[in-house]
Amino acid sequence: MGDTLSGAGGFERRGFLLLGLASVAALAIPQPAEAAKRARKTLSFYNTHTGEWLRTEYAAKGRYVPEALREIDHFLRDHRTDEVHRIDPKLLDVLHALRLKLDSSEPFHVISGYRSPKTNAMLARQDGAVARRSQHVLGRAVDFRMPGRTLRTVRRAAMSLKAGGVGYYPRSRFVHVDVGRVRFW
Repeated sequence: MGDTLSGAGGFERRGFLLLGLASVAALAIPQPAEAAKRARKTLSFYNTHTGEWLRTEYAAKGRYVPEALREIDHFLRDHRTDEVHRIDPKLLDVLHALRLKLDSSEPFHVISGYRSPKTNAMLARQDGAVARRSQHVLGRAVDFRMPGRTLRTVRRAAMSLKAGGVGYYPRSRFVHVDVGRVRFW
């Protein structure tokens, strides 16, 4: 009986192990569509204040693309002061996940990305709803609309990700998403 496993229906030990390894390998190989989603991450934006558009592949083959990140940093700059700040790549990943969840290829219509401390202080004086220690000042938040999706739908989808803060501003017609602690308002 040397090379057989009892209860294995007469399979040789080597054949049984190869079958097991082949099964594990088949599960480990990503499906082409899924692998493509992981390999390439694109985002599209329209800035409602400057009229600028940007479509960029910010991650490829599991790595962030430095030039694309610089383009996004510039695009999401404080439009009032023209100050550019590094945008947290985790925020981009949340936006990408949100775009996939909403099954949308439409650009995010950006109301506010990065805010300089000066701009944030001015907005906080004008509107008590603006946080004095805003995630916008850290490059970790964006306020936006998504064409073809209601604000409620966008809000629910963002909340389901549980990836940070989600604010709902129906009167101002935007949703806020940040990568701070998970909270909803």
